[in-house]
Amino acid sequence: MTAELITELERGVTQSRALEIFDSLAAVAVGEMSGRWTGSEVPTGNPLDGLLGAYGWHGKRFASAEKVDPLIFGRDGSLFAVNPALLPVGLALAFPRLARNPVVAAVARRVLPLLRTRRPRARLRVMEYRGAPTATMIYDAQPINDHFRRLDGDTLLGVMDLRGLAEPFFFLLRREGPAA
Repeated sequence: MTAELITELERGVTQSRALEIFDSLAAVAVGEMSGRWTGSEVPTGNPLDGLLGAYGWHGKRFASAEKVDPLIFGRDGSLFAVNPALLPVGLALAFPRLARNPVVAAVARRVLPLLRTRRPRARLRVMEYRGAPTATMIYDAQPINDHFRRLDGDTLLGVMDLRGLAEPFFFLLRREGPAA
């Protein structure tokens, strides 16, 4: 059943179906989040669909509850953390077609290494979301909370709750290597 849900999510679902799946899943403890995770988007018709992938998003890294790299990007075979405070999220929401333009995305992929950070830019806490307490990543400098539920031992469904965004953005995280 889990493999079928993952396949369904990867192919794309409606917002209501994504929420239905999310609500059916088990909560995640903060301690289960340790390690590096590869991310992929779940297409739901959200204005942010396709942006992270176009810009080279790799995933997230959780060193501890206090040390989280919320945005890991890849370029030329190397991975680096980006400071989310420097990303123009408001512009991407205001002008989604421009943000998806292949030329804009190519330029942004070149610029992203300049936004790299070595400091953690988020932390983990347990927060109630949609009726269940679960691990939640809280960005330090953006009005964003990412809430997680477990699809299986190494796969999570994430929901990005961004102030000003009418519907949440969904993504999958797959653990890289054995659990820490």
